[in-house]
Amino acid sequence: MPEVFTYAFMQRAFLVGNMIALIAPLIGVFLIMKGLSQIGHTISHVALAGVALGILTGIYPVYPAILISVLAALGIEKIREKISDYAELSLSIILAAGMGMATILISLSDNSVGIMSYLFGSLTLVSDLDLLVVVPLAIIIIALIFLFYYGFFYLSFNEGDARLAGVPVRFLNILFMIIISVTISLSLRIVGGLLIASLISIPVATALQLAGSFKETIIYSILAALLSVNSGLIAAYYLDLAPGGTIILLSVLYFLLASIVKYLRERKGIQ
Repeated sequence: MPEVFTYAFMQRAFLVGNMIALIAPLIGVFLIMKGLSQIGHTISHVALAGVALGILTGIYPVYPAILISVLAALGIEKIREKISDYAELSLSIILAAGMGMATILISLSDNSVGIMSYLFGSLTLVSDLDLLVVVPLAIIIIALIFLFYYGFFYLSFNEGDARLAGVPVRFLNILFMIIISVTISLSLRIVGGLLIASLISIPVATALQLAGSFKETIIYSILAALLSVNSGLIAAYYLDLAPGGTIILLSVLYFLLASIVKYLRERKGIQ
């Protein structure tokens, strides 16, 4: 067995990382098709305020991160319903509020190491509690996505047509925002709050270079994320690098490779 897999902390990191690699691009496909990719970026920064609050109060940071990010996501959805023409402005306001709160709470905490691990990700600090929280919630998220797959599919392209088709638009929008918030909060330990939005979007961008259908986009997105996470964790271990940054840089590399493949296909006239 390779050395990287012999350590308990790396085994935990790979298990958590692969669960994140399954759910992050899965929600990313629907987000990008809805034209809401910036929501992931906004919520990931708001979640950092929850992390800082948890560290400051001695609560497991993922719990307040989930709570605060869910509240922020529901606020975004409410604003998007009421003033859709200014939805981007609402994201900027909530992002600024979240970062301002996170900055204040971080300045009040003496645990800079703990906070940094949630900003940029950490291999050594993935705990058994992380496993107990991440794995069950990730399974629930996957189950919800597949249970409401066709509803989310309709919403990704046209909410008006979805309403006419009898899709419970408001319920699914709220559920989806909650799923996004929980996914981002669960991802903080491995990828980091400053980078998780990239893991949601870049594998999807990679898949769009190669896929010919919506389902293929989902499959290729997950494969790209799994490849990025696993190769990133291995590289981070052997090269002593920050796991979040390593994962994201490799995901960008795979996107560039996919873009080259697409270019060569088009040059040869391959459909």
